[in-house]
Amino acid sequence: MRNFEKPTRSVVVSREAMAATSHPSATLTAIEIMAAGGNAMDAAIAACAVQCVVEPASTGIGGDCFALFSQNGSDKVIAYNGSGRTPSALTVDWFLDRGMTKVERNSPGSVTVPGAIDAWTRLHTDHGHLPFDSILAPAIRFAEEGYAISPRVHRDWALEEELLACDMTARRIFLPSGRAPRVGEVHRQPELAATLRLVARQGRDAFYTGPVAEDMVMYLQGIGGLHTLEDFATAKGEYVTPISTEFRGYQVYECPPNGQGVIALMILNILSRFDAKGDPQSADRLHLEIEATRLAYAARDLLVADPDHSQIPVDDMLSDAWADRLAGMIDLKRARTDLPAFDLPLHSDTVHISVVDRDRNAVSFINSIFDSFGSGLVSPKSGVVLHNRGESFSLQPGHPNAVGPNKRPLHTIIPGMLVKNGRTEMPFGVMGGYYQAMGHAHLLSKTLDFGMDLQEAIDLPRVVPVSGTMNVQAELGLDRTTAAELGRRGFEIIPAMDPIGGAQAVRIDWANGTLLGGSEPRKDGCALGL
Repeated sequence: MRNFEKPTRSVVVSREAMAATSHPSATLTAIEIMAAGGNAMDAAIAACAVQCVVEPASTGIGGDCFALFSQNGSDKVIAYNGSGRTPSALTVDWFLDRGMTKVERNSPGSVTVPGAIDAWTRLHTDHGHLPFDSILAPAIRFAEEGYAISPRVHRDWALEEELLACDMTARRIFLPSGRAPRVGEVHRQPELAATLRLVARQGRDAFYTGPVAEDMVMYLQGIGGLHTLEDFATAKGEYVTPISTEFRGYQVYECPPNGQGVIALMILNILSRFDAKGDPQSADRLHLEIEATRLAYAARDLLVADPDHSQIPVDDMLSDAWADRLAGMIDLKRARTDLPAFDLPLHSDTVHISVVDRDRNAVSFINSIFDSFGSGLVSPKSGVVLHNRGESFSLQPGHPNAVGPNKRPLHTIIPGMLVKNGRTEMPFGVMGGYYQAMGHAHLLSKTLDFGMDLQEAIDLPRVVPVSGTMNVQAELGLDRTTAAELGRRGFEIIPAMDPIGGAQAVRIDWANGTLLGGSEPRKDGCALGL
């Protein structure tokens, strides 16, 4: 139960419908769409489109999208992979010939063909209700008429001023006074508004063919990229079979690789081998979560890649034998020192949207441009911020996740869905780059193991292990005694460089016929209900 004397927020409760996003305008848009007769899929797409305008550092139409969908609250969870592929001519040699030892963020080689618009249009055609132009209308209005800058948006924007100044179009659009817009100032994106209007009228083809695609391709080719109009015209996401594991009597669903959802399930499988008792933020509990994460992430960096190009042993990774083996490697008295290094970037920018409507259609929807403002590259006529998802590729020849033609990189963004007794209970997600898999496990463990409500669990201080070291980043709220004890066990506890992650979730209370929502206090957003 929440302590009402502390400056936290309550879990949001409603009867008919609910949405949780990281921006108030997006949450309100989702609610208004459902109040106008739209369903959860309509609301999720509309909210995401708004976020692509009002949270330009966090997401955009030049990124990728994944979704999980449950119709009428059933346990038949549908998964969609909307991640884009590399140009057909791109190879490891392109990077090596340029002296690169890794895929560089602001290189055109980091830009895979964006998959978001293809995903939105396909999901809307198959599962939406309202006309597509009405769903995009709020985002178009914000882009044309302007939107007020909120505090977290300003913070993230200001941190990327140097990056944005390197690209002529990014500088013009996003540094209009030579700096990031400040809190309360109004910002407009007319080029993006025109692009969204075309997509609203013409659908997918407006983005992947014609003037918008020509603008992106000509720009990328002009700075050395290998992208072609054919690469864009043939871009296509796909429905995939979700993967799942049992945790504390619930079934947890994730999208399969090339995303890291399998890693979230692996962490849960390891945690299930240990009793949950005592303080959910004790040194013992956090030690366990950190070590389970380090072990699972070592497997991820070795194995997870595009299943069209590599055989991913998902069944083995989710087996009891594998979970038993990894759990047996954890010593709760000392941190392990012999784990392989991680090789993914720590931070990325993403938005997650959880929506449940009157008919208990449930959507877990995630859209990303990877780093804040992605690659920092912006198409001059269309105003599309291009993501840098290709930065997740390895340049090691023979590695399953090595860059190659028409290939999707290992993806950090993962929507989640919780099911019990044949009914969906909760669409959820946790943003934050490679933290996301740990974040999924952390959120579910705190709610299912320790009985915390969604908002309490989301509010807790977070920790995350750092690539290739014994370092563990910890937020300021972590208890000092706990941090000292983790240090005594061999972890090097260091201050988090940024707030860690961002969660959104809506839980269905089938017994009472109500909905409960939680939203990330580290962001500007909220949960709202009808």
